[in-house]
Amino acid sequence: MTSNLAHFAINADDVLRARQFYESVFDWKFAAWGPPDFFQITTGDAENPGVRGALQRRRELAPGLRLNSFETTFAVTDVDATVEALRANGARILMERTTISGVGHLIFFQDTEGNVVGAMQYDAEAE
Repeated sequence: MTSNLAHFAINADDVLRARQFYESVFDWKFAAWGPPDFFQITTGDAENPGVRGALQRRRELAPGLRLNSFETTFAVTDVDATVEALRANGARILMERTTISGVGHLIFFQDTEGNVVGAMQYDAEAE
């Protein structure tokens, strides 16, 4: 089962300040999408699009687990099979399968070293 890095998210206490920082430093483009304080990030151009990104208000993913780093999300072909493999190998599921309409099915887990990681089964027809 191959799983490529497909998405990253920047968690911020001050979304506007973070947006201005990344626009100024890397010339990234931001577009409002979904909930308040959530932006899709374009890191490249048509010739070299880069990895999909998001900027979002910092949140607590699980009780006592406030995300203070970039989030990474890997594309998987079957999120349910991924959950089974994660559990069998000692991971802690932080967020059970959640469907994002028109995007896919997402989970978050904590690996054996305490890192928080996402896994998304992309599906443009997800409801």
